[in-house]
Amino acid sequence: MTTLETGSDGWWQSKQGPEWVREGDHYRVTFWWRDPGGTEHSSPLKRVWLYITGVTDHHHNARPQTLARIAGTDVWQWQGEFSPHWRGSYCFIPSVNEDDFSKAVFATDPPDRMALREGWRKLLPRAIADPLNGQHWRGGRGHPVSALEMPEAPVQPGWNQPDTPYIPPQSVSWQSARLGNTRRVWIFTTGEENVQERPLAVLLDGQFWAESMPVWPALSALTTAGQLPPAVYVLIDVIDTAHRSRELPCNPDFWRALQEEFLPQVRKLAPFSDRADRTVVAGQSFGGLSALYAGLHWPARFGCVLSQSGSFWWPHRGGKQDGEIIEQLKNQQLSAQGLRIVLEAGRREPLIYRACQTLYAELQHTQPSVIWRPVDGGHDALCWRGGLTQGLMTLWQPII
Repeated sequence: MTTLETGSDGWWQSKQGPEWVREGDHYRVTFWWRDPGGTEHSSPLKRVWLYITGVTDHHHNARPQTLARIAGTDVWQWQGEFSPHWRGSYCFIPSVNEDDFSKAVFATDPPDRMALREGWRKLLPRAIADPLNGQHWRGGRGHPVSALEMPEAPVQPGWNQPDTPYIPPQSVSWQSARLGNTRRVWIFTTGEENVQERPLAVLLDGQFWAESMPVWPALSALTTAGQLPPAVYVLIDVIDTAHRSRELPCNPDFWRALQEEFLPQVRKLAPFSDRADRTVVAGQSFGGLSALYAGLHWPARFGCVLSQSGSFWWPHRGGKQDGEIIEQLKNQQLSAQGLRIVLEAGRREPLIYRACQTLYAELQHTQPSVIWRPVDGGHDALCWRGGLTQGLMTLWQPII
């Protein structure tokens, strides 16, 4: 067998993204990137930053990592260890600079969190997906990312059938008098029998699940297989980052507007059940915080909560360790009695993971029906998509 020369055209043609080998209880993964400028003698590039969610990102508070060039070639590479169950997204950021981060990032271990976050904030708009990897999309910050899944990563229900046919959703405009703004909302239905009894799911960050990582084939596949009931899904656009940061973290006006203004409009287009135990509100990050907030404050409308990587640290105030919802549960200002909750967080998003563990411990005092799911991943939609469909299956299981 002929050995291909590293960096030759034939060698590159043999690459289809990251490669891995099993080493004991983990996999050693090699990432490859081809420098379009050629070797170090002709290319202006000094760094190729590697942003792996939950491994080298600011959520994991890890030192920035750069691929290293193989001398005399157009090949950049980086190796790392991953568990057999790991799943996550990554991207490359080529740079002509030696130093894209402040010195504070490398002065301590772990690095200064705010300096690290600011460095990545400036770099991510220049990110690119892996040209060798066909699985890619735009992440929550709008930058392209690629998928990496280890051989024993958990099954993600419905997402393995992307060609499942479906009836396209309705895209409508919600003009809110209470909120003083207008946004897109997608209304997706599966099944037309017993329409008055169909359960309702409200999905926050709806633009992501409608456009960046469309959820329609997965929902349709699971409905056809009898793993989800025929249902009505309402996917709500956040408008922009500023509106998202204002409306999702524990904002009563947002939830009152949704119930008083918009859900009655939805019912005229797609009838659904009023029963709280048939109604799921689902969200991620700020959306995960908001989903539980809705259930705690309006349990007669939102009886089922799916919270993924919820930002239960919010807000950081006066050195207090616990966020608002955790404090209110501890002080018995709120009760989760009667709610059904699926709580999920990644082991590789430490701040959020610890907050979710604290929240879970506090929820046990009121003994709601709560399921806690640690995930071997980070703050990542590639993980969330499987948790979303699995969470819907879990919360609606008794009514299928």
